[in-house]
Amino acid sequence: MLAAIVRAIRSRTYQVYTRPFELNIIGIRANSTTPNQFDDEIHVFFKNSVNQWIHYIFPATTDPGTYWLKSPMHPQGTAILQQGQYRDAYQIGLHKGKYYALVQRKAVTVLRDYDRNAMLDFHNGKPDTGLFGINIHRASVNGTTKTVDNHSAGCQVLANINHFNLLMQLAEKHRQLYGNQFTYTLIDKRAVAREEKKKIALSLAGLGAGVGVAVITYKLITR
Repeated sequence: MLAAIVRAIRSRTYQVYTRPFELNIIGIRANSTTPNQFDDEIHVFFKNSVNQWIHYIFPATTDPGTYWLKSPMHPQGTAILQQGQYRDAYQIGLHKGKYYALVQRKAVTVLRDYDRNAMLDFHNGKPDTGLFGINIHRASVNGTTKTVDNHSAGCQVLANINHFNLLMQLAEKHRQLYGNQFTYTLIDKRAVAREEKKKIALSLAGLGAGVGVAVITYKLITR
């Protein structure tokens, strides 16, 4: 799985960090539009002191919960972080002044879900770029949280408190070595699938007329 993620990152000319204990923090948005679930993943991987990859996978949400979809903070709608790599856009800081998390320090791009229903709208929203407090933080202070609810108004939120604490320990090591700046990369499985389908369609369209027809069977790999 890690090799596939690294290939996906590099195919988009995104940065992969390879210095010891320098974190790669990758959100993988699930191929689902069902709201209010911790059905996404945050992958954290890095090379250790002997050049081996260490890889953690944390259940998370990269989408806002239904509470904020129905009652957005922003007049143009609730923020859904757009796929992309946001280099050095995060730092260790206080989330809402309450506890340390990875907080936004540079502009990111979100889509504004403005129809105020409980469904996630990934295609019709209006892009908006700026400082919106799209942080990477935890849900409940105890155990594993089952539903997103009001834990995310667009933030990237880990479901399990122990996973979050581990992430922050790793982030502190990174900060000691490389300073208080972190890159976050979000990959959307739906977008990857659409890109692969488009590539295949273009390839088939580019085939010249031949004496026969080949039947091509393929399986999209989106993980």
